[in-house]
Amino acid sequence: MSKSALPTTQPAGAPPTPAAPRPVGGALEYFRQRSRDLAPLTVLVVLSIFFTLAAPSAFPTLENWRNILAQVASLAVVSTGVTFVLLLGEIDLSIASMATMTGVIATMLYEGAKFDFGFTSLELQLPMVPSVLLAWLFALALGAVSGFVATRIGIPTFMATLAMLQITDGIALYWTKGSIKYKIPPILTTLGSDYLGPLPIIILVAAVVLLLGHLVLTQTRFGRYVYMTGSSREAAELSGINTRNIVLACFALSAFLAGMAGMLNVGRLGSAQAYGLSDMLLDSIASVVLGGTSLFGGEGGIPNTIIGLLIFGVLNNGLNLVQVDIYLKPWVRGLILLLALIINVYALRLRTRGNR
Repeated sequence: MSKSALPTTQPAGAPPTPAAPRPVGGALEYFRQRSRDLAPLTVLVVLSIFFTLAAPSAFPTLENWRNILAQVASLAVVSTGVTFVLLLGEIDLSIASMATMTGVIATMLYEGAKFDFGFTSLELQLPMVPSVLLAWLFALALGAVSGFVATRIGIPTFMATLAMLQITDGIALYWTKGSIKYKIPPILTTLGSDYLGPLPIIILVAAVVLLLGHLVLTQTRFGRYVYMTGSSREAAELSGINTRNIVLACFALSAFLAGMAGMLNVGRLGSAQAYGLSDMLLDSIASVVLGGTSLFGGEGGIPNTIIGLLIFGVLNNGLNLVQVDIYLKPWVRGLILLLALIINVYALRLRTRGNR
């Protein structure tokens, strides 16, 4: 009989066989593997504790946290689209100007305006819903154009969306002539400014968009294709995925959500103008990166974006409460973004080193 066939039962009265030793560094390995998620969460907790101690009568109140959520609500909508784009390892520079243009067009169509194209002109005045939908579809179409130029012609998305930034900025400035429009569609005022019980409706809208974005990324084939395309475009193509269509769809979605965020901002501010949302580009990218979504594609998701949004909201709110000089705030936010980029890259290297 071979040794492999011998019974392995211990003799009666023999001491039990000791369990195999647990690998040393299990906790360290866990933190190494989860570093991309745990680092932003740690930053959020540290910031919350710091501002609670610095402004104990103002920061930790329910009213203040409701204000934080309302302040980042429209940013959450556009950041959802940015998350899809960054998961591909791409960038969309046109989102802020796309948001501005969409709000302007929706307002002008509802107010009634003459659109002068140079060679011809068109006078339009539409009901509330068609004016909003037409502006929204226009943003979607321009986002698809950016994706088409990048995937079919081969222009890098950085340059394609930089050109689209100029185009959408030009449309908003040319049609408004720099004036402010106050007659906005009532549905935008409802979504941007009204309350449902104790909560602003804009917070509920942002929550729904984030939830749908998470479900698409985690529960659908399209979401899996986004991760695969961002992880390795060549491998995804060898698997039969049409990566060009995935990229085009993500840029269209990014523009669609940027347009939605722009109209929500119009409803919240009570006016539409061709300037004022330039910070949205930096803020949205910073929020997604702060949450731990990789700049190189394939890693991250909506939960990371939510943490990044909270970090951004807590940081801005806390700086206001402790009365930091308004001229220092952009510098502080830029410094935080730089630190987030460093943490992002370092966490990726740490995790990669642990997998070797």
